[in-house]
Amino acid sequence: MGSPDGLTRRCAAADEGDPTPCEGPLAAVVIVTGDGTQITGCVQHSARQLASMKGARLHPMAALLPWALDVYCRAAELPPFPWQIGL
Repeated sequence: MGSPDGLTRRCAAADEGDPTPCEGPLAAVVIVTGDGTQITGCVQHSARQLASMKGARLHPMAALLPWALDVYCRAAELPPFPWQIGL
């Protein structure tokens, strides 16, 4: 998705070092980190963060969203910080 300034918008869950594009809505689900911080993100970056953050989980309300299962299943197949190893 493009923005008026010509840059591609990225969701809040996208790590600065992760070059992969967002997939799905930019606010598909909410990840709750181990310290309770909530991060809203797309399917791609939420899964990558869920796989990387110790103690992270999907917000309980994510169960009502159609993308939650996709995020959870993707995270289960990823190593932590996949962007650091080229995934």
